[in-house]
Amino acid sequence: MLNGKKIIVVMPAYNAAKTLRRTVAEISRDIVDDILLVDDASADETVKIAKELELKVYQHEENFGYGRNQKTCYREALKLGADIVVMVHPDYQYSPKLIVPMAGMVASGEYDVVLGSRILGNGALDGGMPVYKYIANRFLTLIQNILIGQKLSEYHTGFRAFARNVLEDLPLEENSDDFVFDNQMIAQAAYFGFRIGEISCPTRYFAEASSINFSRSVRYGLGVLATSLRFRLQKSGIKRSRIFGLRGRKLSEGYYRSIKAEEAKVTVKSN
Repeated sequence: MLNGKKIIVVMPAYNAAKTLRRTVAEISRDIVDDILLVDDASADETVKIAKELELKVYQHEENFGYGRNQKTCYREALKLGADIVVMVHPDYQYSPKLIVPMAGMVASGEYDVVLGSRILGNGALDGGMPVYKYIANRFLTLIQNILIGQKLSEYHTGFRAFARNVLEDLPLEENSDDFVFDNQMIAQAAYFGFRIGEISCPTRYFAEASSINFSRSVRYGLGVLATSLRFRLQKSGIKRSRIFGLRGRKLSEGYYRSIKAEEAKVTVKSN
């Protein structure tokens, strides 16, 4: 608890067995009420280790993608009564020690969304971020700030904190099941007027840390540009997009009851 707010950490996981223990070890249990890990059909011992660490574990029986994984993370956190949800990757690329100040920025009532930025300060390149990724990050962020009208240092971090109402109100079910989900979510938060803050976060690039390859990075970059263009067209009244629509599909606690598991091929298990 923090300022009377229930804090839940969610971790979208895929083959995170080598780094999960280190990540969880740095999460402060003094303020974090629960840790949820959603496993996207890992081929390693991610689930086994998560259960040993006494995390709440949810499993997809097939690999549905990073975006779908997050949708499950947020839906289940809301069901557990979270007031603030902090999403951190279990690959130890970001510092879990910053969960406390990030949650605090939301709990203070000053921000609705807080991003752990690798770009503020000198942490990105010092932490081993490949130069081409750094340049792409800066270029995409510049374009997005122009089109979306924000002044963020980056839109591409995998370390975020959200107030409950953000997750309830955004039409997250309209978003991609792939990596561009992250970017769509920030664009939605900006579109619907949520207050977005940032905190400087050191980053670590090493062999076991997850990272998408060059071809998927290109696809992600194109998706980012498309998202920003859709934002601008919606704002200008030229073309409407469901991801920015008031009637867009939102997360629902009845999601699993409203579909046939056999058809959707989704299985959710809790330890």
